[in-house]
Amino acid sequence: MSQLLDAAHHILLAADEPIVPGYTPSVPDTLKTPTGKLLGWTAGIGLSLAVFGGLAGWGCVAIGHNSERAGLASRGKQAIVWSLISGMGIGVTSGLVLAFYNMTKGA
Repeated sequence: MSQLLDAAHHILLAADEPIVPGYTPSVPDTLKTPTGKLLGWTAGIGLSLAVFGGLAGWGCVAIGHNSERAGLASRGKQAIVWSLISGMGIGVTSGLVLAFYNMTKGA
């Protein structure tokens, strides 16, 4: 266990340094428009709601198991799964938007 803690400590100390030296991630100039801002807010709100849904699902699982309400626990487990799926969907969609942007940029 101490080796895991030691490795985590070294990873956290190295987090201040960039993973790829000499590279600073930035949003393309075209996406800095109001449309890009709208897409960013939409993705942020969607991911926040997915996290909130997952936390609510874990709460339902805890209450359902401790109060012997199997139906509440099973609905909580479904909420956890669907919040993970929605988070992955938002991530895939943002990746597709970036891929299509890069395809049109090269033409």
